[in-house]
Amino acid sequence: MSMKSFIGAHEALDDDDFIELALGTPLALWLGEENESEEERSAREDAARDILADDPGLFDRVSRVAVLAIEAQAPALLNVVSLRSAARRARKAVAA
Repeated sequence: MSMKSFIGAHEALDDDDFIELALGTPLALWLGEENESEEERSAREDAARDILADDPGLFDRVSRVAVLAIEAQAPALLNVVSLRSAARRARKAVAA
């Protein structure tokens, strides 16, 4: 039996659901769709601007979610290796 996650009355099935529920908007509104046309992109951006104008607090929520996602994924995204780890590996390689 698996555990279900609910935010209010909404079931969150995956990470995207959690993000959309946190923002209160579809994720595609901010990220766009693959192969969207210039006209579609322009319309999506206009809609996003209108939504931000109606809900000024949304900008802060979007920023907060983006920062948390970047922090969680930064090592994988940036292939970050601490300098201590790199120096330790270099010393081991030289010693061998």
